[in-house]
Amino acid sequence: MNREAATFDAVAEASRHREQLARLIGEDGVAVIPAALEQPRNRDVHHPFRQDSDFLYLTGFPEPEAVAVIAPGRPDGEFVLFCRPRDPKREQWDGRRAGPDGAIAGYGADQAHPLDNLDEELPKLLLGRRRVVFPLGRDEAWDRRLLEWLRRARGIARNCPTLPTAVELPQRSIHELRLIKSPAELEAMRRAAGVTVTAHRRAMQAVHPGMHEYELEAEILSIFHRHGGEAAYPTIVAGGDNACILHYVENRRRLRAGDLVLIDAGCELEGYAADITRTLPISGTFTGEQRAVYDLVLAAQLAAIDTVTPGRSFDDFHAAATRTLVQGMIDLGWLSGEADALIEDKAHHAFYPHRTGHWLGLDVHDVGLPGEGGEWRALQAGMALTVEPGLYVPPGAEGVDERWHGIGVRIEDDVVVTVDGPKVLTAGAPKEPDELESWIAAAMGGGESPGD
Repeated sequence: MNREAATFDAVAEASRHREQLARLIGEDGVAVIPAALEQPRNRDVHHPFRQDSDFLYLTGFPEPEAVAVIAPGRPDGEFVLFCRPRDPKREQWDGRRAGPDGAIAGYGADQAHPLDNLDEELPKLLLGRRRVVFPLGRDEAWDRRLLEWLRRARGIARNCPTLPTAVELPQRSIHELRLIKSPAELEAMRRAAGVTVTAHRRAMQAVHPGMHEYELEAEILSIFHRHGGEAAYPTIVAGGDNACILHYVENRRRLRAGDLVLIDAGCELEGYAADITRTLPISGTFTGEQRAVYDLVLAAQLAAIDTVTPGRSFDDFHAAATRTLVQGMIDLGWLSGEADALIEDKAHHAFYPHRTGHWLGLDVHDVGLPGEGGEWRALQAGMALTVEPGLYVPPGAEGVDERWHGIGVRIEDDVVVTVDGPKVLTAGAPKEPDELESWIAAAMGGGESPGD
Protein backbone atom coordinates (compact mmCIF):
# COMPACT_ATOMS: atom_id res chain seq x y z
CA MET A 1 0.00 0.00 0.00
CA ASN A 2 1.30 3.47 -0.82
CA ARG A 3 2.34 5.90 1.87
CA GLU A 4 -0.67 8.21 1.42
CA ALA A 5 -3.26 5.44 1.71
CA ALA A 6 -1.55 3.87 4.74
CA THR A 7 -1.84 6.85 7.05
CA PHE A 8 -5.62 7.01 7.67
CA ASP A 9 -7.16 4.60 10.17
CA ALA A 10 -10.70 4.34 8.83
CA VAL A 11 -11.72 1.78 11.47
CA ALA A 12 -10.59 3.96 14.39
CA GLU A 13 -12.32 6.98 12.87
CA ALA A 14 -15.50 4.98 12.36
CA SER A 15 -15.48 3.92 16.01
CA ARG A 16 -15.26 7.55 17.07
CA HIS A 17 -18.09 8.46 14.69
CA ARG A 18 -20.31 5.73 16.13
CA GLU A 19 -19.68 7.02 19.64
CA GLN A 20 -20.74 10.50 18.53
CA LEU A 21 -23.85 9.16 16.85
CA ALA A 22 -24.79 7.09 19.90
CA ARG A 23 -24.64 10.19 22.11
CA LEU A 24 -26.71 12.13 19.59
CA ILE A 25 -29.57 9.68 19.06
CA GLY A 26 -29.66 8.33 22.62
CA GLU A 27 -30.84 5.00 23.94
CA ASP A 28 -34.35 5.37 22.55
CA GLY A 29 -32.97 5.56 19.01
CA VAL A 30 -31.39 3.06 16.63
CA ALA A 31 -29.60 3.67 13.34
CA VAL A 32 -29.91 1.17 10.49
CA ILE A 33 -27.60 2.02 7.59
CA PRO A 34 -27.27 -0.22 4.51
CA ALA A 35 -24.06 -0.44 2.51
CA ALA A 36 -24.02 0.35 -1.18
CA LEU A 37 -24.92 -2.36 -3.68
CA GLU A 38 -22.83 -3.32 -6.67
CA GLN A 39 -24.16 -1.69 -9.83
CA PRO A 40 -24.16 -3.62 -13.13
CA ARG A 41 -22.45 -2.00 -16.09
CA ASN A 42 -23.43 -4.59 -18.68
CA ARG A 43 -24.02 -8.33 -18.67
CA ASP A 44 -21.77 -9.77 -15.93
CA VAL A 45 -19.59 -6.66 -15.55
CA HIS A 46 -20.07 -4.18 -12.70
CA HIS A 47 -19.08 -0.58 -12.27
CA PRO A 48 -16.17 -0.13 -9.82
CA PHE A 49 -17.65 -0.41 -6.35
CA ARG A 50 -17.87 2.71 -4.19
CA GLN A 51 -19.13 2.28 -0.63
CA ASP A 52 -22.06 4.35 0.62
CA SER A 53 -20.57 7.34 2.39
CA ASP A 54 -22.75 7.18 5.52
CA PHE A 55 -21.99 3.48 5.90
CA LEU A 56 -18.26 4.07 5.35
CA TYR A 57 -18.28 6.92 7.88
CA LEU A 58 -19.75 4.67 10.57
CA THR A 59 -18.00 1.36 9.85
CA GLY A 60 -14.92 1.64 7.64
CA PHE A 61 -16.22 -1.62 6.15
CA PRO A 62 -15.46 -1.78 2.40
CA GLU A 63 -17.81 -4.53 1.18
CA PRO A 64 -21.20 -4.30 -0.55
CA GLU A 65 -24.43 -5.91 0.64
CA ALA A 66 -23.97 -5.20 4.35
CA VAL A 67 -26.10 -3.48 6.99
CA ALA A 68 -24.82 -1.63 10.05
CA VAL A 69 -26.94 -1.23 13.19
CA ILE A 70 -25.95 1.24 15.90
CA ALA A 71 -28.10 0.69 18.99
CA PRO A 72 -26.89 2.88 21.90
CA GLY A 73 -26.87 1.29 25.35
CA ARG A 74 -27.33 -2.25 24.11
CA PRO A 75 -25.82 -4.54 26.81
CA ASP A 76 -24.22 -7.00 24.40
CA GLY A 77 -22.77 -4.35 22.10
CA GLU A 78 -23.94 -1.23 20.32
CA PHE A 79 -22.49 -2.04 16.86
CA VAL A 80 -24.00 -4.97 14.99
CA LEU A 81 -22.94 -5.72 11.42
CA PHE A 82 -24.64 -8.00 8.91
CA CYS A 83 -22.38 -8.98 6.02
CA ARG A 84 -21.72 -11.64 3.39
CA PRO A 85 -20.31 -14.91 4.79
CA ARG A 86 -16.97 -16.29 3.70
CA ASP A 87 -17.32 -18.25 0.44
CA PRO A 88 -14.08 -19.56 -1.12
CA LYS A 89 -15.72 -20.20 -4.49
CA ARG A 90 -17.16 -16.69 -4.79
CA GLU A 91 -14.00 -15.14 -3.36
CA GLN A 92 -11.99 -16.80 -6.13
CA TRP A 93 -14.07 -14.83 -8.63
CA ASP A 94 -14.96 -11.62 -6.82
CA GLY A 95 -12.31 -11.06 -4.15
CA ARG A 96 -11.83 -11.68 -0.45
CA ARG A 97 -14.58 -11.23 2.12
CA ALA A 98 -14.22 -10.49 5.80
CA GLY A 99 -17.17 -12.60 6.90
CA PRO A 100 -18.78 -12.14 10.33
CA ASP A 101 -15.61 -13.19 12.19
CA GLY A 102 -13.53 -10.72 10.20
CA ALA A 103 -16.10 -7.99 10.82
CA ILE A 104 -15.56 -8.42 14.55
CA ALA A 105 -11.78 -8.87 14.45
CA GLY A 106 -10.97 -6.27 11.81
CA TYR A 107 -13.74 -3.69 11.93
CA GLY A 108 -14.74 -3.45 15.58
CA ALA A 109 -18.22 -4.94 15.36
CA ASP A 110 -19.57 -6.07 18.72
CA GLN A 111 -21.64 -8.70 16.96
CA ALA A 112 -21.74 -9.80 13.33
CA HIS A 113 -24.15 -12.06 11.48
CA PRO A 114 -24.37 -13.53 8.00
CA LEU A 115 -26.49 -11.40 5.73
CA ASP A 116 -28.98 -14.25 5.37
CA ASN A 117 -29.91 -13.74 9.05
CA LEU A 118 -30.82 -10.08 8.55
CA ASP A 119 -34.60 -10.42 8.34
CA GLU A 120 -34.70 -12.66 11.41
CA GLU A 121 -32.33 -10.71 13.66
CA LEU A 122 -32.89 -7.07 12.76
CA PRO A 123 -36.49 -6.81 14.04
CA LYS A 124 -35.19 -7.82 17.49
CA LEU A 125 -32.81 -4.85 17.41
CA LEU A 126 -35.76 -2.47 16.99
CA LEU A 127 -37.40 -3.53 20.26
CA GLY A 128 -37.28 -0.91 22.99
CA ARG A 129 -36.54 1.94 20.55
CA ARG A 130 -38.84 4.83 19.77
CA ARG A 131 -37.29 5.97 16.50
CA VAL A 132 -35.05 4.58 13.80
CA VAL A 133 -32.54 6.54 11.73
CA PHE A 134 -32.73 5.18 8.20
CA PRO A 135 -32.14 6.59 4.67
CA LEU A 136 -35.82 6.33 3.74
CA GLY A 137 -36.48 7.11 0.09
CA ARG A 138 -33.00 6.28 -1.18
CA ASP A 139 -33.81 2.75 -2.34
CA GLU A 140 -37.32 1.34 -2.71
CA ALA A 141 -36.24 -2.22 -1.95
CA TRP A 142 -34.63 -1.21 1.36
CA ASP A 143 -37.71 0.87 2.23
CA ARG A 144 -39.90 -2.20 1.82
CA ARG A 145 -37.58 -4.25 4.02
CA LEU A 146 -37.71 -1.65 6.77
CA LEU A 147 -41.50 -1.84 6.78
CA GLU A 148 -41.27 -5.62 7.01
CA TRP A 149 -38.80 -5.40 9.93
CA LEU A 150 -41.16 -3.06 11.75
CA ARG A 151 -44.07 -5.45 11.10
CA ARG A 152 -42.10 -8.41 12.42
CA ALA A 153 -40.99 -6.40 15.46
CA ARG A 154 -44.63 -5.81 16.36
CA GLY A 155 -45.19 -9.56 16.19
CA ILE A 156 -42.48 -10.32 18.78
CA ALA A 157 -43.07 -7.31 21.07
CA ARG A 158 -45.34 -8.96 23.63
CA ASN A 159 -42.96 -8.26 26.51
CA CYS A 160 -41.58 -5.07 25.04
CA PRO A 161 -44.30 -2.55 24.29
CA THR A 162 -41.90 0.11 23.01
CA LEU A 163 -41.37 0.09 19.24
CA PRO A 164 -40.21 2.75 16.77
CA THR A 165 -43.00 5.17 15.89
CA ALA A 166 -40.84 7.50 13.81
CA VAL A 167 -38.32 7.13 11.01
CA GLU A 168 -35.70 9.89 10.89
CA LEU A 169 -33.54 10.61 7.87
CA PRO A 170 -29.77 10.81 8.42
CA GLN A 171 -29.75 14.57 7.76
CA ARG A 172 -30.35 15.48 11.42
CA SER A 173 -27.78 13.15 12.91
CA ILE A 174 -25.20 11.44 10.70
CA HIS A 175 -24.98 14.29 8.21
CA GLU A 176 -24.59 16.91 10.93
CA LEU A 177 -21.69 14.89 12.33
CA ARG A 178 -20.12 14.53 8.88
CA LEU A 179 -20.26 18.29 8.38
CA ILE A 180 -17.62 18.95 11.06
CA LYS A 181 -14.41 17.17 10.16
CA SER A 182 -12.07 15.66 12.74
CA PRO A 183 -8.33 16.35 12.61
CA ALA A 184 -7.80 12.91 11.04
CA GLU A 185 -10.42 13.60 8.38
CA LEU A 186 -8.90 16.99 7.61
CA GLU A 187 -5.51 15.36 7.25
CA ALA A 188 -7.00 12.83 4.82
CA MET A 189 -8.51 15.71 2.86
CA ARG A 190 -5.17 17.51 2.87
CA ARG A 191 -3.54 14.45 1.30
CA ALA A 192 -6.25 14.16 -1.33
CA ALA A 193 -5.79 17.85 -2.07
CA GLY A 194 -2.03 17.38 -2.34
CA VAL A 195 -2.38 14.63 -4.93
CA THR A 196 -4.86 16.78 -6.85
CA VAL A 197 -2.48 19.74 -6.78
CA THR A 198 0.25 17.50 -8.23
CA ALA A 199 -2.12 16.39 -10.98
CA HIS A 200 -3.06 19.94 -11.94
CA ARG A 201 0.58 21.01 -11.99
CA ARG A 202 1.26 18.07 -14.28
CA ALA A 203 -1.53 19.28 -16.59
CA MET A 204 0.10 22.72 -16.70
CA GLN A 205 3.32 21.09 -17.84
CA ALA A 206 1.61 18.88 -20.42
CA VAL A 207 -0.92 21.17 -22.10
CA HIS A 208 -0.21 22.23 -25.69
CA PRO A 209 -2.16 22.98 -28.86
CA GLY A 210 -3.19 19.92 -30.87
CA MET A 211 -3.53 17.44 -28.01
CA HIS A 212 -6.94 15.97 -27.26
CA GLU A 213 -8.85 16.80 -24.12
CA TYR A 214 -8.74 13.12 -23.16
CA GLU A 215 -4.93 13.13 -23.37
CA LEU A 216 -4.83 15.87 -20.75
CA GLU A 217 -7.33 13.91 -18.68
CA ALA A 218 -5.01 10.90 -18.88
CA GLU A 219 -2.13 12.94 -17.44
CA ILE A 220 -4.32 13.88 -14.48
CA LEU A 221 -5.71 10.40 -13.83
CA SER A 222 -2.23 8.88 -13.98
CA ILE A 223 -1.19 11.04 -11.02
CA PHE A 224 -4.29 10.03 -9.06
CA HIS A 225 -3.63 6.34 -9.67
CA ARG A 226 0.09 6.53 -8.90
CA HIS A 227 -0.80 7.81 -5.44
CA GLY A 228 -3.40 5.11 -4.78
CA GLY A 229 -6.38 7.36 -5.50
CA GLU A 230 -9.07 7.66 -8.11
CA ALA A 231 -11.19 10.40 -9.61
CA ALA A 232 -13.70 11.76 -7.10
CA TYR A 233 -16.03 12.66 -9.98
CA PRO A 234 -15.92 12.60 -13.81
CA THR A 235 -13.01 14.78 -14.87
CA ILE A 236 -13.82 17.87 -16.93
CA VAL A 237 -11.29 18.94 -19.56
CA ALA A 238 -13.08 21.59 -21.58
CA GLY A 239 -11.24 23.39 -24.34
CA GLY A 240 -12.54 26.61 -25.90
CA ASP A 241 -16.30 27.10 -25.73
CA ASN A 242 -16.72 23.63 -24.16
CA ALA A 243 -15.90 25.45 -20.93
CA CYS A 244 -19.30 27.14 -21.17
CA ILE A 245 -20.92 23.71 -20.57
CA LEU A 246 -20.76 23.42 -16.79
CA HIS A 247 -20.68 19.61 -16.60
CA TYR A 248 -18.88 18.90 -19.86
CA VAL A 249 -17.36 15.39 -19.69
CA GLU A 250 -17.03 14.29 -23.32
CA ASN A 251 -13.34 15.26 -23.38
CA ARG A 252 -12.95 14.43 -27.10
CA ARG A 253 -11.98 17.70 -28.83
CA ARG A 254 -8.49 18.76 -29.88
CA LEU A 255 -7.17 21.75 -27.99
CA ARG A 256 -6.76 24.75 -30.25
CA ALA A 257 -4.04 27.38 -30.15
CA GLY A 258 -5.26 30.62 -28.60
CA ASP A 259 -8.10 28.99 -26.63
CA LEU A 260 -8.44 28.40 -22.92
CA VAL A 261 -8.91 24.96 -21.36
CA LEU A 262 -10.90 24.58 -18.15
CA ILE A 263 -9.85 21.58 -16.02
CA ASP A 264 -12.09 20.51 -13.14
CA ALA A 265 -10.55 17.42 -11.54
CA GLY A 266 -10.28 16.04 -8.03
CA CYS A 267 -8.75 12.97 -6.44
CA GLU A 268 -10.51 10.74 -3.95
CA LEU A 269 -8.08 9.26 -1.46
CA GLU A 270 -9.01 7.19 1.60
CA GLY A 271 -12.64 7.96 0.79
CA TYR A 272 -12.23 11.75 0.95
CA ALA A 273 -12.54 14.03 -2.06
CA ALA A 274 -10.64 17.03 -3.37
CA ASP A 275 -12.04 19.38 -6.00
CA ILE A 276 -9.90 21.84 -7.97
CA THR A 277 -10.62 23.85 -11.10
CA ARG A 278 -8.00 25.76 -13.06
CA THR A 279 -8.33 27.53 -16.41
CA LEU A 280 -5.21 27.59 -18.58
CA PRO A 281 -4.16 29.38 -21.79
CA ILE A 282 -3.41 26.51 -24.17
CA SER A 283 -0.72 28.41 -26.06
CA GLY A 284 0.85 29.72 -22.87
CA THR A 285 -0.43 33.31 -23.01
CA PHE A 286 -3.81 34.86 -22.24
CA THR A 287 -5.35 37.16 -24.84
CA GLY A 288 -6.51 40.56 -23.59
CA GLU A 289 -10.13 39.45 -23.31
CA GLN A 290 -9.24 36.14 -21.67
CA ARG A 291 -7.03 37.91 -19.14
CA ALA A 292 -9.75 40.44 -18.30
CA VAL A 293 -12.27 37.67 -17.57
CA TYR A 294 -9.70 35.61 -15.68
CA ASP A 295 -8.64 38.53 -13.49
CA LEU A 296 -12.26 39.24 -12.63
CA VAL A 297 -13.01 35.63 -11.65
CA LEU A 298 -9.83 35.47 -9.55
CA ALA A 299 -10.75 38.71 -7.77
CA ALA A 300 -14.18 37.27 -7.01
CA GLN A 301 -12.66 34.08 -5.64
CA LEU A 302 -10.22 35.90 -3.38
CA ALA A 303 -13.03 38.11 -2.06
CA ALA A 304 -15.13 35.02 -1.36
CA ILE A 305 -12.35 33.10 0.39
CA ASP A 306 -11.82 36.01 2.79
CA THR A 307 -15.36 35.49 4.15
CA VAL A 308 -14.92 31.77 4.94
CA THR A 309 -14.56 32.32 8.68
CA PRO A 310 -16.46 31.14 11.77
CA GLY A 311 -19.71 33.00 12.30
CA ARG A 312 -20.13 34.12 8.71
CA SER A 313 -23.07 32.57 6.88
CA PHE A 314 -22.92 29.91 4.21
CA ASP A 315 -24.24 32.54 1.80
CA ASP A 316 -21.69 35.27 2.55
CA PHE A 317 -18.94 33.88 0.33
CA HIS A 318 -21.39 33.52 -2.56
CA ALA A 319 -22.62 37.08 -2.04
CA ALA A 320 -19.05 38.41 -2.01
CA ALA A 321 -18.17 36.62 -5.24
CA THR A 322 -21.42 37.64 -6.92
CA ARG A 323 -21.01 41.33 -6.10
CA THR A 324 -17.45 41.34 -7.43
CA LEU A 325 -18.49 39.57 -10.63
CA VAL A 326 -21.51 41.78 -11.25
CA GLN A 327 -19.54 44.99 -10.80
CA GLY A 328 -16.89 43.58 -13.11
CA MET A 329 -19.47 42.68 -15.74
CA ILE A 330 -20.77 46.25 -15.57
CA ASP A 331 -17.24 47.54 -16.09
CA LEU A 332 -16.72 45.19 -19.05
CA GLY A 333 -19.98 46.32 -20.64
CA TRP A 334 -21.78 43.00 -20.33
CA LEU A 335 -24.42 44.40 -17.96
CA SER A 336 -25.78 47.89 -17.42
CA GLY A 337 -27.37 49.32 -14.31
CA GLU A 338 -26.75 49.31 -10.57
CA ALA A 339 -25.14 46.21 -9.07
CA ASP A 340 -27.75 45.74 -6.34
CA ALA A 341 -30.64 45.89 -8.79
CA LEU A 342 -28.91 43.55 -11.23
CA ILE A 343 -28.28 41.01 -8.46
CA GLU A 344 -31.89 41.29 -7.29
CA ASP A 345 -33.08 40.67 -10.87
CA LYS A 346 -30.59 37.80 -11.28
CA ALA A 347 -29.26 39.41 -14.44
CA HIS A 348 -25.87 37.82 -13.79
CA HIS A 349 -27.32 34.32 -14.19
CA ALA A 350 -26.79 34.58 -17.93
CA PHE A 351 -23.04 34.45 -17.29
CA TYR A 352 -22.82 33.05 -13.74
CA PRO A 353 -25.60 30.46 -13.30
CA HIS A 354 -24.28 28.50 -10.31
CA ARG A 355 -23.50 29.12 -6.66
CA THR A 356 -19.98 29.76 -5.46
CA GLY A 357 -19.36 26.50 -3.65
CA HIS A 358 -20.54 23.41 -1.80
CA TRP A 359 -19.62 21.30 1.22
CA LEU A 360 -16.73 18.88 0.69
CA GLY A 361 -15.80 15.61 2.40
CA LEU A 362 -16.57 11.94 1.79
CA ASP A 363 -18.73 13.14 -1.10
CA VAL A 364 -17.48 15.79 -3.48
CA HIS A 365 -20.85 17.52 -2.99
CA ASP A 366 -20.94 16.60 0.65
CA VAL A 367 -23.88 16.35 3.02
CA GLY A 368 -25.00 19.06 5.39
CA LEU A 369 -27.91 21.48 5.40
CA PRO A 370 -26.88 24.92 4.07
CA GLY A 371 -29.57 26.53 6.19
CA GLU A 372 -33.06 26.14 7.55
CA GLY A 373 -36.26 28.14 7.87
CA GLY A 374 -35.08 30.70 5.36
CA GLU A 375 -31.87 31.38 7.28
CA TRP A 376 -28.39 30.39 6.12
CA ARG A 377 -26.37 28.47 8.68
CA ALA A 378 -23.28 29.97 10.26
CA LEU A 379 -19.89 28.54 9.38
CA GLN A 380 -18.03 26.65 12.11
CA ALA A 381 -14.44 25.56 12.49
CA GLY A 382 -13.94 22.13 10.94
CA MET A 383 -16.29 22.66 8.02
CA ALA A 384 -14.82 22.22 4.53
CA LEU A 385 -16.15 23.70 1.32
CA THR A 386 -15.20 24.70 -2.18
CA VAL A 387 -14.99 28.28 -3.48
CA GLU A 388 -15.52 28.28 -7.24
CA PRO A 389 -16.79 31.40 -9.01
CA GLY A 390 -16.84 31.44 -12.79
CA LEU A 391 -17.93 33.37 -15.85
CA TYR A 392 -19.15 31.80 -19.08
CA VAL A 393 -20.00 33.51 -22.38
CA PRO A 394 -21.34 30.86 -24.77
CA PRO A 395 -21.21 31.42 -28.52
CA GLY A 396 -24.12 33.55 -29.64
CA ALA A 397 -24.59 35.21 -26.23
CA GLU A 398 -26.87 38.20 -26.69
CA GLY A 399 -25.85 41.66 -25.58
CA VAL A 400 -22.13 40.87 -25.42
CA ASP A 401 -19.57 41.78 -28.06
CA GLU A 402 -18.42 38.75 -30.06
CA ARG A 403 -14.85 39.17 -28.86
CA TRP A 404 -15.97 37.70 -25.52
CA HIS A 405 -17.86 34.75 -27.02
CA GLY A 406 -16.62 31.27 -26.20
CA ILE A 407 -14.69 32.30 -23.08
CA GLY A 408 -15.33 30.20 -19.99
CA VAL A 409 -13.32 30.62 -16.78
CA ARG A 410 -13.73 28.94 -13.40
CA ILE A 411 -11.26 28.90 -10.50
CA GLU A 412 -11.90 26.52 -7.60
CA ASP A 413 -10.12 25.75 -4.35
CA ASP A 414 -10.86 23.67 -1.26
CA VAL A 415 -11.12 25.70 1.94
CA VAL A 416 -11.39 24.67 5.60
CA VAL A 417 -13.01 26.96 8.16
CA THR A 418 -10.62 27.54 11.09
CA VAL A 419 -10.53 29.93 14.05
CA ASP A 420 -7.43 31.47 12.47
CA GLY A 421 -9.17 32.19 9.17
CA PRO A 422 -9.68 30.28 5.92
CA LYS A 423 -7.18 27.52 5.23
CA VAL A 424 -6.84 26.77 1.51
CA LEU A 425 -5.90 23.11 1.14
CA THR A 426 -5.24 23.46 -2.59
CA ALA A 427 -3.08 26.60 -2.57
CA GLY A 428 -0.22 24.68 -4.19
CA ALA A 429 -1.98 24.67 -7.56
CA PRO A 430 -0.89 27.89 -9.32
CA LYS A 431 -3.68 30.28 -10.24
CA GLU A 432 -2.10 33.72 -10.59
CA PRO A 433 -2.22 34.40 -14.35
CA ASP A 434 1.45 35.36 -14.67
CA GLU A 435 2.44 32.18 -12.85
CA LEU A 436 0.25 30.04 -15.09
CA GLU A 437 1.83 31.57 -18.17
CA SER A 438 5.30 30.91 -16.74
CA TRP A 439 4.48 27.25 -16.02
CA ILE A 440 3.11 26.59 -19.49
CA ALA A 441 5.79 28.56 -21.31
CA ALA A 442 8.57 26.78 -19.41
CA ALA A 443 7.10 23.39 -20.27
CA MET A 444 6.75 24.27 -23.94
CA GLY A 445 10.28 25.60 -24.01
CA GLY A 446 11.70 22.55 -22.27
CA GLY A 447 12.86 24.45 -19.19
CA GLU A 448 11.98 23.92 -15.55
CA SER A 449 8.54 25.06 -14.43
CA PRO A 450 8.34 27.45 -11.47
CA GLY A 451 8.38 25.61 -8.16
CA ASP A 452 9.97 22.42 -9.55
